[in-house]
Amino acid sequence: MAQNNIPVSEVYWSLVDKADRKFSMIRDLPYYGRTRYDSYFQKVFKVYTQLWKFQQENRQKLVEAGLKRWEIGEIASRIAQLYYGQYLRTSEASYLSESYIFYEAILSREYFKDGSLSQDLNLANKQLRCLARFLVVCLVLNRREMVQHLVNQLKLLVDECKRNFQETDFREWKQVLQEIVRFLKSDTAFLNTRPLRYSIVIDSNPDSLPHVASLEGKNSLRLREAILSSYHHNEVKFTELTLDTFRMLQCLEWEPSGSFYQTSASTSGNGTNSGHNGASGPNRPNYSQDITDPTLPPNPRKAILYRPAVTHFIAVLATISEELPPDGVLLIYISASGKSGQVISSPSSAGAINTTESTVGNLQTHNMIADTHRTPSLISQRDTPTHLYGQNKENHKSNLSGSLWMGSRGYGGSNCICPSDLIPFTRRPLFLIIDSDSSQSFKAIHGAEMGEPAAMLLSPTSPSPATSAAVDSSRHTSGSQFSMFLTAPLQAFCLLLGFSGSNINMDAYNEADKLLTSSLNEWGLILAKSDTLDPVWAQVLCDPFLRRILLRFIFCRVVLALYAPTFNKKEFLPDCLPHLPDSVLPTTTASQTAILQIANTFGVSNHFIFSDGITPPENGH
Repeated sequence: MAQNNIPVSEVYWSLVDKADRKFSMIRDLPYYGRTRYDSYFQKVFKVYTQLWKFQQENRQKLVEAGLKRWEIGEIASRIAQLYYGQYLRTSEASYLSESYIFYEAILSREYFKDGSLSQDLNLANKQLRCLARFLVVCLVLNRREMVQHLVNQLKLLVDECKRNFQETDFREWKQVLQEIVRFLKSDTAFLNTRPLRYSIVIDSNPDSLPHVASLEGKNSLRLREAILSSYHHNEVKFTELTLDTFRMLQCLEWEPSGSFYQTSASTSGNGTNSGHNGASGPNRPNYSQDITDPTLPPNPRKAILYRPAVTHFIAVLATISEELPPDGVLLIYISASGKSGQVISSPSSAGAINTTESTVGNLQTHNMIADTHRTPSLISQRDTPTHLYGQNKENHKSNLSGSLWMGSRGYGGSNCICPSDLIPFTRRPLFLIIDSDSSQSFKAIHGAEMGEPAAMLLSPTSPSPATSAAVDSSRHTSGSQFSMFLTAPLQAFCLLLGFSGSNINMDAYNEADKLLTSSLNEWGLILAKSDTLDPVWAQVLCDPFLRRILLRFIFCRVVLALYAPTFNKKEFLPDCLPHLPDSVLPTTTASQTAILQIANTFGVSNHFIFSDGITPPENGH
């Protein structure tokens, strides 16, 4: 580009226009599929790299030509959006960290805070959206101090906007605030006592997992892809990240082995740090070093689907199944009700449901949405059932009775996922986690697979009542009980017994955590040595993520089987197919002893019913 005779400002605005056009091209591209869109994103990164570098090298001239600070902030915001988008596509933590770096620079340098904020509604909305998007990044990164700081900033900014733009209705942003406050309130129990991510410091080192005797020459499989989908009426969520998918998302990622919660030393000088694809980041602490760890394998890729139409769900499932590596397992996690949602009669209430998705931007097009003010739009959903092949209306109605409802309107097949929808994809290895009051209907898949037997973990059809009436064990306040057992088992145990973060004895909690870790390792060893372990479980037992989830399932089943209010009541017990060996059943001495030890630590053994002769070991371990 010949720039000698072209004013710097013209070169700059030409680059801005080019970057905007490239950005618009990719903002609606899906975030699933391994490599099909890589070239698009590389082109966008390249032009934003040029733009960011050019404005840094010519900052003074551009400011003299009229460049505003908020315009620099907008470029940084777009780059942060691109990095977060790459994280959604790849699950690579380094992209998430780079997104944080740019958002943090926008906040610390106050790019959007200039004198025109009180007069420019569009600029005010840009700042609000930037804060809300940064909130999502910080939530996923588990930077809770920054999350709380951003919530306070968002409150102050919304109040300021209400004063400055009295004629504008900021109801949408009040609802955004209500959502994040509710989300944080529901997720603060035992905050940061143990990361949800897989930590080789705390969890079993993958290199030291025991050999599985029953593999019988078969190759072990690895978790390569995951589809996480959740929808319940009035569930706790922020944008499209529900409490259940948030926990499962983190549970399927590696925790850096270094000090994750410590701030790295700041870089010195006035230079810039180079990010992915050559993008130069602002001067900042090198946060990427405390989340990236070259000794760890890559994270499994994850597609997060909130309220998907069944056609969209199947399209995503088909694409991921087609691209699954030969040694790969696809995890499908669905948390949804087996009952149809409430029919919404008024357009205003329907629009309110989607406020944060449309205001902040949803996860599939999250942060790829142009910074223009938008009003929440209704999601069109058809209410006409789609009949399955060879089924009459009564059979179709029977089929839907065992479905998972992913929408809040109507009673048609476009809103529900049936067990039969998943059967065609059993040509590849599947690991299914169904968390629903209709979970048992998915047993129909077992024996009907079309190539690879599916591994299935099925939730109880009813959540167990908490011991304390003061603790609400319903989904709306703390998320799914079953999903919590799979992602934060000791927290789930404590909530079941009526404890919360404010009334727990942390010495007892830490001791119980050690006992639980020991018990999980013992169950893992029992499974590995068992000659009756089904090959389906044997093939996934070598994967650290799937192994951890399976062992936590065993813990969940033993706890609920021995818990007095749910004792001998099948509706409160989870199930799995194929069946696990009898050696890990709740009736075994080893299983009951493990629960007795943990219960004794909290002084709640009287809440469980143990077999005669079950006593804790003399040494307490």
